[in-house]
Amino acid sequence: MKKILIAMLVLLGSSSVWAQKFALVDMDYILKNIPAYERANEQLNQVSKKWQAEVEVLTTEAQTLYKNYQSEAVFLSEEQKTKREDAIVAKEKEAAELKKKYFGPEGELYKKRESLMAPIQEEIYGAVKDICDQKGYSLVLDRASDAGIIFASPKIDISNEVLSKLGYN
Repeated sequence: MKKILIAMLVLLGSSSVWAQKFALVDMDYILKNIPAYERANEQLNQVSKKWQAEVEVLTTEAQTLYKNYQSEAVFLSEEQKTKREDAIVAKEKEAAELKKKYFGPEGELYKKRESLMAPIQEEIYGAVKDICDQKGYSLVLDRASDAGIIFASPKIDISNEVLSKLGYN
């Protein structure tokens, strides 16, 4: 009796899955067709290069201090050695702190990316939600980020609809 009840529940559950409508989007494709996204990416790359150069300057200074220390160590007193070692450690620490400030998990690059990308992502989400509401989709998957999709029919890809909804063709 239990087996029959479980089989009926599985059948009922699976039939409700079949009644749902699914769609796919390709976020890479959508983002590549939005000029604002490309501009934001370029801006992020420029800022990132600038900040990386600042970090590299400090790192190079620390390396130079260390090389000079190594070549002059035999001529230095213990007090001078300690001063030089402290200066090297301070410069390395300064470089590490600057790198963390710019590129850390909550760093300036993360904040800049959030401020530039969030409006674009919200706009895309709104367009996808509108299409879902109009066409009755229960689930939309991103084909670009999900490696678990082996095959998907192009018929259920709504990427071009999303771009049209956003005003891009």
